[in-house]
Amino acid sequence: MSRETAILITLVFYNICLVGIGLYYHRRTRSGVDFYLGGRHLGPLVAAISSSASSSSAWTLLGVSGAAYAWGLSALWLFPSCVGGFCINWYILAPALGKLSRDREALTVTEVLAGPPGTPLRKAFTTVASLIILVSLGTYVASQFQAAGKTFSETFGISTVESILIGSTIVVFYTLLGGFWAVSVTDTLQGVLMALTALVLPVASIVAVGGFPGFVDGVNALAGEGYLSLTRNLAPVAALGFIFGLLGIGLGYPGQPHVVNRFMALRKGSDSLKRARRIAILWAVVVYAGMLLVGFSGRILIPDLGDPEVVFIALTTQLFHPVLAGVMVAAVLSAIMSTADSQLLVASSTVTHDLQLARNSSLSMLTQSRIVVFVISSGAVLAAILGSKEIFSQVLFAWAAMGSAFGPLLLVESLKGPVEPRLKLAAMVTGFVLSVGAFYLLPGGALWKGSLERFFPFIVALAIALMGYRLNRRP
Repeated sequence: MSRETAILITLVFYNICLVGIGLYYHRRTRSGVDFYLGGRHLGPLVAAISSSASSSSAWTLLGVSGAAYAWGLSALWLFPSCVGGFCINWYILAPALGKLSRDREALTVTEVLAGPPGTPLRKAFTTVASLIILVSLGTYVASQFQAAGKTFSETFGISTVESILIGSTIVVFYTLLGGFWAVSVTDTLQGVLMALTALVLPVASIVAVGGFPGFVDGVNALAGEGYLSLTRNLAPVAALGFIFGLLGIGLGYPGQPHVVNRFMALRKGSDSLKRARRIAILWAVVVYAGMLLVGFSGRILIPDLGDPEVVFIALTTQLFHPVLAGVMVAAVLSAIMSTADSQLLVASSTVTHDLQLARNSSLSMLTQSRIVVFVISSGAVLAAILGSKEIFSQVLFAWAAMGSAFGPLLLVESLKGPVEPRLKLAAMVTGFVLSVGAFYLLPGGALWKGSLERFFPFIVALAIALMGYRLNRRP
């Protein structure tokens, strides 16, 4: 049996399992609350791992390992940034957002922030927030489909277009069937697979370079290329910009609707939250540390890769039997699917529930939601085929845009209280515009580009939101 055949059989079996989950939970999905939040009965294990897998897309397995491969030790800043983002979400936002969403009987993040019916500017806020979500998630889902293209192309040698069509079809199919339940349970399965891969592949890579001594010697041998610098040998001011830009990724976690909706779906009880929190943080430590080690080891073992973002696939192919390689490739597809399916669900809820574009339709909300998932995924496929092929930058663009638009408001509204409607709208628009403006207007190598794209917009939007909270408290 050839390597490609063994990998293909493994992937087919894996995806049959995913579709089976979708079919099973199709029976449990009878209403909008079921389709979008699983009836608010998510257990701690499913909530923790599905939320983690949704926040850790192909960017985590391919992008983070690729950054470590290309940058060297300076990629280590990604670890405190991403794990810190998990801590912000689970220790600060999760308990408050869960309670707030139940109190307001809200099914979506936009509905939580817009406030109860009768709130001034509620319709304007909902419309703008929905447009931000659709633009950002459209870009994000397209980047996941591009990652599928890289994975299949590197593994089977088939065209990127064919790869994108195969991967997107699987994701859309089980999302259409089972909604939130199917997405959450399949994301849990995929998250477990990602964590196991993040344990096995780094260990195998370090063994291949001669154990820990060989790993240290191999990394030290790259010192002449600036590989050992924590700041990429940048000048002090530029180095600060680089560090703040990476740490700013962590600030984006509270503003991701496809991630924080698990906090809204988690069943009541402090014990559930505590257990979910421990599982999620442990998952983050394992996965991000593992991917950094994969990148470093890959640079030693395969020093001449043309595309750093395929180091994960290249090491898998080189180090493992085809069947195990199939499992590893399935982990990459898991990262893609676990993010794309959650994002498609949020995009669908934005159109059918928040915007209510089909409110006069004779179709049920469930049917409308499934139609919207199909339409949005079709647009994302076209964008994936025709758009930029660099996963890392595209994901960070969408991540930063939503993080700056929604993160500050979610933190202030959940932890403090309502924000004055005009300043609430201003905070959201300002965070989004500043982030998108920095991404498009500043050249790629611009000093402090990352900080101006991710850190500065969040701080400005947070300041406006806090001002709005204080203004709202005045008699």
